[in-house]
Amino acid sequence: MRIGVIGCGTIARAAVERIVDDGHEITVSERSVHHASSLADAHSNVRIADNQGVVDASDVLFLGLMAEHAADVLGPLTFRDGQVAITFMAGASLEQADALVRPARATAQMMPFPGIARGGTPIMTYGDARLVTEIFGARNSVFCVRDADEMAAYLCAQAVLSPVARMVGDAATWLGERVSDKAQGEEFLRELVASNIASTACDPLIEALNTPGGFNQRLRLHMEADGMTEALRNGLSKLA
Repeated sequence: MRIGVIGCGTIARAAVERIVDDGHEITVSERSVHHASSLADAHSNVRIADNQGVVDASDVLFLGLMAEHAADVLGPLTFRDGQVAITFMAGASLEQADALVRPARATAQMMPFPGIARGGTPIMTYGDARLVTEIFGARNSVFCVRDADEMAAYLCAQAVLSPVARMVGDAATWLGERVSDKAQGEEFLRELVASNIASTACDPLIEALNTPGGFNQRLRLHMEADGMTEALRNGLSKLA
């Protein structure tokens, strides 16, 4: 495919890194010079252009802009009929993105994570998921949502990633103060959480770790008593 990327930030760069060896011709915007230059220097099938040059060179567009800047960036550009766009913009609906690229069509909203560069990460998508699955589905799990309201709910719920990382990081700091190899301690905890959460649904995992008087049960009950569950639900509700 001829793929263009408007707004080559951290997430868009990660998406490109995942597909760069799949035979596509990829044009990235000069808007984020560091990411664009790194990709172009490392891969012969990636080149840099201004935003209109990206549009002119591409049949499929990734919109990796901040939503508040999208109208200013996309408004002056000339799109063409037959082009399709996949928007990564969390703060703009698929319908809003579609209106900004006419007569091209924004057919899907996709929310990737930095881990997409390595593969094996979930991708939320709303709209026509066929193109998203064709480009990214071989190495990542595509989760299709029903409508814009579901996408909004998923966007809120995915924010649990940062608190989880904070909690594991804090536990690693606590552990690092008590062991000889702090880095190994954090690596152990990251792998512990990632492998168990990935392989077992949450309720069965909690039950399996619910040995009366065991460390896992005692820490969970302590944190729940301190308001962990309520704080999480309240925080998610404020995002919605």
